[in-house]
Amino acid sequence: NEGNEYFKEKDYGRALAAYSEGLRRRCGDAELDAVLLTNRAAAQFHLGNYRSALNDAIQAKKLKPTHLKAIIRGALCHMELKNFVEAIAWCEEGLQIDSKEKKLVEMRHKADKLKLEGTFLGTQTDFSSRRKCQGRAVVGSDLLCERNIKLVLEPSDEEEEVSDGLAEISLDGFHSGSAMGAKVHLDADGSLIWPVLFLYPEHEQTDFTVAFHESSRFIDHLMVMFAELPPWDLEKKYLPNNLELYFEDEEREEMYEVNPEHTLLQVLQHERYFVKAGTPTVLVFAKRSPFSKKYFSGKKVHRL
Repeated sequence: NEGNEYFKEKDYGRALAAYSEGLRRRCGDAELDAVLLTNRAAAQFHLGNYRSALNDAIQAKKLKPTHLKAIIRGALCHMELKNFVEAIAWCEEGLQIDSKEKKLVEMRHKADKLKLEGTFLGTQTDFSSRRKCQGRAVVGSDLLCERNIKLVLEPSDEEEEVSDGLAEISLDGFHSGSAMGAKVHLDADGSLIWPVLFLYPEHEQTDFTVAFHESSRFIDHLMVMFAELPPWDLEKKYLPNNLELYFEDEEREEMYEVNPEHTLLQVLQHERYFVKAGTPTVLVFAKRSPFSKKYFSGKKVHRL
């Protein structure tokens, strides 16, 4: 009920927290849990966290396969992620339950059209221009100084914004509409909410979390993001507890491991962490993978 009240007020961050608290109570009522998951998916969706929203919709559908709201939400997430084939499949599944559901009929038609036209708008949009746009929307520097957060608004060399072959990275599930609107902002309690970019160098993929509360731990986001294996993880090794996080000190060309139990604020306050253009970035690797061993070969790495 508390989550619903926040949702009506369009305070999606608090709604998400309330629904999460409801799920943590483990009431044992599958139908109620399905509703909580679907509602949390809606909150995540409005925050722009489409893959986390999709994972919640998947879990809700598992608990209640006929839950039409979960199916609609999942289909909407696939549309935002440009997964048009999957969106069509979800629409068809929902239309088997209610063949006249207007949202599904319209979405099915739109997904079919976009799939045929191959209109993947913005999935290859220029990475550096996106981050510069976000940088202009950053909150006052005094708030960052109070927290001892070091911000770099304009990189000295755009070609060095991303390194080690990541410049051509495909921004899967992340298009100009959600990216351009993403900015660090204050919530009602005076806490900072950040857009955060997760890079997966092994697969040249990304996740973009629009609303990462500064007091939230990385492991909490990973548990939601990887509740379901991503489609590109064919070896099934990107599990929440099998991941290592790092950030790069580009000036010194050194890597620092991030403790998943740490909050975003703790990481941002590290003496060698510099937020570039308003968007914190972390690199994610599967533990002890051949790729990570090769990636870190020859680099100075500060381990936990």
